[in-house]
Amino acid sequence: MIRHHISYVNPLTHFLNITITIPDNSQQELYLQLPAWRPGRYELQHFAQKLRGVMASANGVAIPVRKVTKDRWLVEAGGAENIEIRYSFYARQMDGGGSWLDEEQLYLNGINCLMAVEDRAHEPQQLQIAIPDNWQIACGLPETERHTLLAENYDQLVDSPLIASASLKKETYTVSDIPFHIWIQGDCRPDWERIKKDFEAFTKEQLEVFGDFPVQDYHYLNEILPYRFYHGVEHVNSTVITLGPGELLMTPALYKEFLGVSSHELFHTWNVKQIRPKEMLPYDFTGENYFRTGYVAEGITTYYGDYMLTRSGVFTAAQYFEELNTTLQRYFADHSRYHMSVADSSFDLWLDGYKPGIPDRKVSIYIKGALTALLLDLQLRRATGNKANLDTVMRHLWEDFGKRGIGYTEEDYRRLVLRVGGEDFDRYFEQYINGTAPIEDALDEALRYVGCTLKAEENAMLYEGLFGFKIVADAQATKVTAIAPDSPASTALSVEDELVAVNGRKIEQNLQPLLADTDLAQGIELTLFRIKQLRQVRLQPSQQTYYTRYSIAKRPDATDAEKQNFKLWLKQEF
Repeated sequence: MIRHHISYVNPLTHFLNITITIPDNSQQELYLQLPAWRPGRYELQHFAQKLRGVMASANGVAIPVRKVTKDRWLVEAGGAENIEIRYSFYARQMDGGGSWLDEEQLYLNGINCLMAVEDRAHEPQQLQIAIPDNWQIACGLPETERHTLLAENYDQLVDSPLIASASLKKETYTVSDIPFHIWIQGDCRPDWERIKKDFEAFTKEQLEVFGDFPVQDYHYLNEILPYRFYHGVEHVNSTVITLGPGELLMTPALYKEFLGVSSHELFHTWNVKQIRPKEMLPYDFTGENYFRTGYVAEGITTYYGDYMLTRSGVFTAAQYFEELNTTLQRYFADHSRYHMSVADSSFDLWLDGYKPGIPDRKVSIYIKGALTALLLDLQLRRATGNKANLDTVMRHLWEDFGKRGIGYTEEDYRRLVLRVGGEDFDRYFEQYINGTAPIEDALDEALRYVGCTLKAEENAMLYEGLFGFKIVADAQATKVTAIAPDSPASTALSVEDELVAVNGRKIEQNLQPLLADTDLAQGIELTLFRIKQLRQVRLQPSQQTYYTRYSIAKRPDATDAEKQNFKLWLKQEF
């Protein structure tokens, strides 16, 4: 058994001291591998940047160790039976995938800092943590003795984050004899009865989709922060959620986010942790794991996160439509939908999927993936007369692939959808998954089946709708952030232009009211700084409008049959 020991001297330095003890060695040379990325975020993160002073010894005597790649080390073990590796790790990244140490807590994602011993990653791994006696540990791993955890293998070890402190709060609810533990670290006043009631409701609904649960227990590890934040990461039988500010946890806006991210991450317990793309079974932590099915892994999960809250009655239909409308605004906010398919954007996650990137290059697999999942769900219901839907597809993925430990390919997924819905769904993949066809008409037609419609309205923000540019404004500056192709702004403005006046009037977070008080048919004159140089440009409205606002709404002329379809979809009255 490989043993990992974690301690620290001064928590305010944020440095952890890590010791790996490797028994029963017979190799002349040992290789150690630190992951270059973590599941749930498909980009290289180079965790080795935060390691310091890697040393090795055998029987108390130093032995040579040297790097052979950015995150791989060669230990000249010389056949010594017991090897010890020591190094420090800087734990000061507070988000769903990082690690943090201070005087009040240790929050650890083992994938950031625990090395794998090559060819022995399949062996049991022990994690012993030197923390104060009165601290407890929240983690999906079993605690075999005080502050000592045991994993079946290296993958389970680094897929089981932990929070250790003296101030952890915990409540448990049970569904189908499975315990679900809600841990909270941080200052807040949780309404436990409401939280448990809502969590139990969406958990039951998710279990109904799949029929059973992949693991024996589940842990929500919540870092509730004193500042605004939102992030969640899935793990084999747990999730880490970082959310804030804590004093607003139970207010409608933040509680909605708390529910949404929790439902999303729970759905990942099936979809991604078990139902996994073939390219990631098993994970290769040394480099990119390219895959084109992010619209399944993340897009479908994004759809189901809020959808499960609605089907379980936690959200009203009106609240659900608010969330869908936000997704629509994010999707139509740029023109990347015309340039790259959601499948190609999935492949390119490893290139720049989590960065803004150049304008209009790639779509979000989360946003377009969720909308294409909504479209598929409704189209399947219509094509089969409500005999099948996206639940049917997910149950087959679970039974045929996830439960059996088989990774699926994009062709497996396509064939499954065609088997459930018929050959006509080939067009769905050609146009909306592997192509860049506009989704508006198809989505409107699908929504009509449940008595709804996709409404298009002119953008009320005059600088967006008439002139085709977006801004971000604060007390210091008003800057251009995006420009619609072929709009009036496209020939006069550049991103990051700092707007200072319109028609000679100073802009002070008031561009919309200034434009509303202007005869826009005559055009406008903007004064701006571009790369520190003062300029003046004129913009003249065209016959077109830009950045159309889309929303989903119930149709007043919906038929009784469509209202019944709506009820079958959302489990709520029309």
